[in-house]
Amino acid sequence: MKQLLLVITFLASLGLSAQDINWISFEEAVSLTQIEGNTKKVFIDVYTDWCGWCKKMDKDTFQNPEVAAYMQANFYMVKFNAEGKEPIEYEGKTFKFVPSGKRGYHELAAALLQGRLSYPTVVFLDKDLKMLSPVPGYQKVQPFMQIAKYFGENIYKEKDWKTYAGLGK
Repeated sequence: MKQLLLVITFLASLGLSAQDINWISFEEAVSLTQIEGNTKKVFIDVYTDWCGWCKKMDKDTFQNPEVAAYMQANFYMVKFNAEGKEPIEYEGKTFKFVPSGKRGYHELAAALLQGRLSYPTVVFLDKDLKMLSPVPGYQKVQPFMQIAKYFGENIYKEKDWKTYAGLGK
């Protein structure tokens, strides 16, 4: 019995020590980028509650310890519900929920995804909140890390994606 308790305690401690992503709101990320000397970029996971691939990416990719540690160190991490109902003020504009069909969409999601509402889509912004790129679709750990490092380590400033990814020209 004592050994069983020891094993359970050990396994529980593993779960507690895993690196978790500290997801914040879009508004919080905007505020944090305004801090003088900020070097972190912004990463936005645009999802919906009904999206199975979004849930799979949360579980398989974002909960991976390597991904979580890298992303937390280099980006302000925003989780944004593309069907959220709360208005968001940004750069003098109010982005609102737009009822459409059965569900509707948030105007900020439409802006971030450049009108292509597909989920999951992740969006990379630089430290000044300028669009680097939306990346649509489910991403496994290694392809995701390649994309994250491309933006996180400023490789995009020196090489185009095809050269970096070894896809030729």
